[in-house]
Amino acid sequence: MEKEMLKGKIAIITGASYGMGRTMAELFAEEGAALTLVARGQEKLDAVVEDIRAKGGRAIGVAADVRSPEDTQRVFEATLKEYGTLDILINNAGIGEQKLIDETDDDWAHYVTDINFIGPMRYIREALKIFLPKNDGCIINISSVNGTRPFCGATYTATKGALNTLTKNVAMRLIDTNIRCNAVAPGATVTPAHLANRAGEQPGGAEMLKYSGHFVYFPGPECDPIDQAYACLYLASKMGRHVKGQVLQVCNGAFL
Repeated sequence: MEKEMLKGKIAIITGASYGMGRTMAELFAEEGAALTLVARGQEKLDAVVEDIRAKGGRAIGVAADVRSPEDTQRVFEATLKEYGTLDILINNAGIGEQKLIDETDDDWAHYVTDINFIGPMRYIREALKIFLPKNDGCIINISSVNGTRPFCGATYTATKGALNTLTKNVAMRLIDTNIRCNAVAPGATVTPAHLANRAGEQPGGAEMLKYSGHFVYFPGPECDPIDQAYACLYLASKMGRHVKGQVLQVCNGAFL
């Protein structure tokens, strides 16, 4: 491997079986990080792990649901058993949706919130049990341009706004440490989830865009998953060593 900006680092990446998460995993492996990859689907997860190992990287896969406290414990236990420590946490797992507020019931709101907000909060708490004693670590939350321009579903946008606020709150709590907490806020990025959203196939269809569409501008081209992975690499490496509490928006200028 030619580049190793993360040589010797151990990272957990959630939602790592496809899309941005998989691209982040592949880039981080190329840069020398050893990985614990998390996703709900074992088959797709195993494929990513096998691909990274075939290229000389180190990775394990743990099938887990970020909504589950028990699964979360298994992820961290497996990481410590395999590598002995943790240096980087990327909270990438999430669900997109386009449900109008008047079509959002309590069960749906709880479901989306558990994945997009409570899950990352739980992972941060577990990571800090490792980071605080050694006074070192990096947390990256994957948010969205919807955190500040809420044109998608009511619950989705609310959780991304909350994740931005949590990022800053955690950074404040850690301000006198060597532990950094930041977020990356992707704009339109060509992933299966984004393509489903454009096709009106996410929960809620495209109804919300009838109201919010005139707030959205796509100058093109859309971002590639590697653009979001590069932003994470910047924050996780020594390049971002003094960056704390920031939400780095990567959207090709579409949502300024």
